[in-house]
Amino acid sequence: MQNFISSKITNHIDVVSRLLEDSKSQKSIGEIIEAIVKAYNSGKKVMFCGNGGSAADAQHLAAELSGSLYFKRPPLHAEALHANSSFLTAVANDYSYDEVFARAVEAKGNTGDVLVGISTSGNSANVVAAMKKAKEMKIVTVGFTGMKHCEMDFVSKYMVKIPSTDTARIQEGHILVGHIVCEAVEKSLFHESS
Repeated sequence: MQNFISSKITNHIDVVSRLLEDSKSQKSIGEIIEAIVKAYNSGKKVMFCGNGGSAADAQHLAAELSGSLYFKRPPLHAEALHANSSFLTAVANDYSYDEVFARAVEAKGNTGDVLVGISTSGNSANVVAAMKKAKEMKIVTVGFTGMKHCEMDFVSKYMVKIPSTDTARIQEGHILVGHIVCEAVEKSLFHESS
């Protein structure tokens, strides 16, 4: 058991080390921070979508922005699009599960908002559909995915590709990057140091 545990920690460290050495990904993270700060400075909002563990990450990161992360400050408008279960199940039943996030973007989104789509494969049909709808509406699209080529490559203005093909390691990378983004946005908007 000790070897198993050690191997998983080693795998995690390896992914984070590769991310640390990847200047392209770090540049993308910086661009995402700037895009979100610009959106908030323009009175816009940030929406998140994902399925399963990625839905949990979407809700977690929306809470970091709408609540607070390191210090007390005014709330920021951020939401996870799956959080209304009545809407989600009605659209899934009446239309298709592939449409649940796209319809939420159409209902809630405005030009200049930001949509963060989270998918470890980058091919989740409902996330890709939401990103396509967001592009049509001139909403800034941000993709969080893994290292493989995927559908989200074609619909994301900004992309963070965690250098792994292991779902758990990709999700760990997403929450790391998400926390970096949320902390930097908070500091940029409210000029505090943590």
